[in-house]
Amino acid sequence: MGRNGLPPSPRLCARQKTFMQPTWNNAKKILCVRLDTIGDVIMTTPAIRALKNSGCDRHITLMTSSAGAVVAPLLPDIDDLIVYDSPWLKATSPRKNSAPEYAIIDLLREKNFDGAIVFTVYSQSPLPTAFLCYMAGIPLKLAHCHENPYQLLTDWIKDPEPEQFIRHEVQRQLDLVATVGSQIKDKRLKIRVPETAHLSVKSLLKEIGINIKQPWVVIHPGATAVSRRYPPEKFAIAAQKLVKDYNLQVIFTGTEPEKDLVEFIRCEMQAPSYSLVSRLDLGELAALLDETPLLISNNTAPVHIAAAVGTPVVDLYALTNIQHTPWEVPNRVIYHDVPCRICYKSICPEGHYHCLRLVEPDRVVNAALELLQETDDRN
Repeated sequence: MGRNGLPPSPRLCARQKTFMQPTWNNAKKILCVRLDTIGDVIMTTPAIRALKNSGCDRHITLMTSSAGAVVAPLLPDIDDLIVYDSPWLKATSPRKNSAPEYAIIDLLREKNFDGAIVFTVYSQSPLPTAFLCYMAGIPLKLAHCHENPYQLLTDWIKDPEPEQFIRHEVQRQLDLVATVGSQIKDKRLKIRVPETAHLSVKSLLKEIGINIKQPWVVIHPGATAVSRRYPPEKFAIAAQKLVKDYNLQVIFTGTEPEKDLVEFIRCEMQAPSYSLVSRLDLGELAALLDETPLLISNNTAPVHIAAAVGTPVVDLYALTNIQHTPWEVPNRVIYHDVPCRICYKSICPEGHYHCLRLVEPDRVVNAALELLQETDDRN
């Protein structure tokens, strides 16, 4: 209370804050910024957990895109969520004006954060986000950055990628928070799958006729980028072999726009299969991947969800980048090496898509069988 028993004015509080700057050791209210999609957010969870566990009573707010926000309810270390679609990421619709940026600055100022960590891949600049945090008066600001940010970041880690080396995305973010004293021994991806989702999935499996006592796998053949899609006709050949030659049950997953893709594969494979396309929310997809012995997928969000629940993955990995392979779960990463690797393109600049099109279905089948055998051996 101030003089005469009245609360201090907001202006006085702001002035006092300038005299009592927090340090990373005593920062309580932390903003974690990851303005990307589901898989990127999940790969940041070990770093967020390190931040959460390294400070007493820390409150963690995640600021992410509309696409990334859908996974937030499954993240156990997130206390609050801010959804913000920034104009400097390619998935954002064109801006009519800068009103959303002024609004987010006001919101961040109201939240009164002690510190902000801007998580990026090495091809992204943290400076637009850092400027928002600077304008919002957040005292501590940490990020990797290629250029000198001057006052926009209080803690600048000169980005060594890609000139010196390239790390896995999870390790990159763990290394970032380690510079301010946040470290953990358990570096696995983790999500919290609702029990209601498990019950729903068990009911769906029973409804479609899956015998969970017999071997079964999930295949996710979609991906947002054309360059990351294994040819559907080859998915069909691999799935057919798994069913006809090895008596595996195959369930396909995907979103509503991927229904035609899945139905094409199911028709081409000329063998029994099952579909849960557009029948699962994200929690139920996580529950399904938690239940299944194996996921076969293009390199997209379900790969990282599977890793977060500890399910082995056959990852059909287009060589557009090399930082997003399955993290700390049994896996097989399958691709055909090409001289144009690490192109970061959603559409193959050479037009041939060889890094996936030249992968033979037998490689997919053999990888799946190897992982299933390894799982049986561990059990």
